[in-house]
Amino acid sequence: MGGMTEQLGLEGMPTRLFSCTPSRLTTWLDCPRRYRMTYLDRPSPQKGPPWAHNTVGAAVHLALARWWAEPRARRTPVVARGLVDSGWRTDGFADSAQADRWRLRAGDMVERYVATLDPADEPVGVERTVAVRTGSLAVSGRIDRVDQRGDELVVVDYKTGRSVLTTDDARGSLALALYALAGRRTLRRDCRRVELHHLPSGQVVGFDHTDQSLARHLSRAEAIGAEAVAAAEALLAGGDADALFPARVGPRCGWCDLARACPQGRAAAGPLRRPWDGLADELDQPAAS
Repeated sequence: MGGMTEQLGLEGMPTRLFSCTPSRLTTWLDCPRRYRMTYLDRPSPQKGPPWAHNTVGAAVHLALARWWAEPRARRTPVVARGLVDSGWRTDGFADSAQADRWRLRAGDMVERYVATLDPADEPVGVERTVAVRTGSLAVSGRIDRVDQRGDELVVVDYKTGRSVLTTDDARGSLALALYALAGRRTLRRDCRRVELHHLPSGQVVGFDHTDQSLARHLSRAEAIGAEAVAAAEALLAGGDADALFPARVGPRCGWCDLARACPQGRAAAGPLRRPWDGLADELDQPAAS
């Protein structure tokens, strides 16, 4: 696999590269309308209020990154819980009682998770930015953690949502495949395995990519990028914005930060979700008075 990205490299090719992140590519795939409003419209439409589940995820990710930055003797579960507390925010919660309840839950999950880690087993990277170029794309992104296992690197992505994960989630993730390719290019070591670490359950699901599966993901990413670039160029040439960037409506519209600025998405969403509705066990809780 080592030569695949090199063969797709820039040498001798005048093509202007499309600079993107995996998130930008998947946004186009999920909803071209949201893509336009996020990346092209200036000024961008005002987003809705922050989501509490994003606040939980950010606190957990920050605590784990800081935990690995601690001296080895301080890499303990108790310290990890303290890092959740010190980095905690209350954005998106219904009230202070709910925020406190979830601060404790986030601390529990981080404390349990780091108890399974060897504090002496230094990762190759934590919150590591990696990048890879192909004939048409310049992809960059930040990996939660990169482990060294034997002679190969492993991409580790933390998850804090309520959804149960499967091997299909790891195998089908465009972002994880691009991170594996970018990690290989940036860190100059082989990288095929990608893992999702679901902290609420302690579940770890992974997939070992082959040259062929990585090539398929890369081809898919290039096709997505080409579609997004073509639509943006047509818009600059005077094309109809709504036709070029149609709303892809569905249940996810209720979770879209930009639903208020999209009539089709707003209609499909029905009653908009409350900022704390993404938290497990909170969907049936009454709104704070």
